[in-house]
Amino acid sequence: MKTYETERLLLKPTDLEDAEFILQLLNSESFIKYIGDRNVRTIEDAENYIRNRCFPQYERLGYGSFTVILKEDSSKMGTCGVYARENTNNAPDIGFAFLPEFEGKGYGYESAHFMKNLVKNDYGIKKLGGITVEYNHASKKLLEKLGLKFQKKFFMDGDPEELLYFEADI
Repeated sequence: MKTYETERLLLKPTDLEDAEFILQLLNSESFIKYIGDRNVRTIEDAENYIRNRCFPQYERLGYGSFTVILKEDSSKMGTCGVYARENTNNAPDIGFAFLPEFEGKGYGYESAHFMKNLVKNDYGIKKLGGITVEYNHASKKLLEKLGLKFQKKFFMDGDPEELLYFEADI
């Protein structure tokens, strides 16, 4: 898998070198509040998360989670990717998460817009989904800015929280 570049960002496939960053991101207050607690508490847990959640999708589909890096100073800021999930009308789901200090600066849109075009042009994806909780207003706004429209409320297997599903032809 290759690394991609936007105006301000590098997007590289998330790998074991990102374990310390993934540990920090998955335990940030906003990640736990809006996405959920993944019970990743150690570097070893983060490495296993990457091995078990990221690598299989890369191998199966060729795309997945990318670590978003600020070109200006090489700061790892967040992740953005397209994920195959259940309950999404067979449309892969675009997802993104950033450390709090990098939110509200347009990095989410810049990376997600790039990722949307990448999977459309390089992988022939014709439909894209997006999932968020109702109270994550920033995520809803970003999904809408990407052109996704609200479709339904639903529950993902094993998750007691009602989610919002967005979708668009791309």
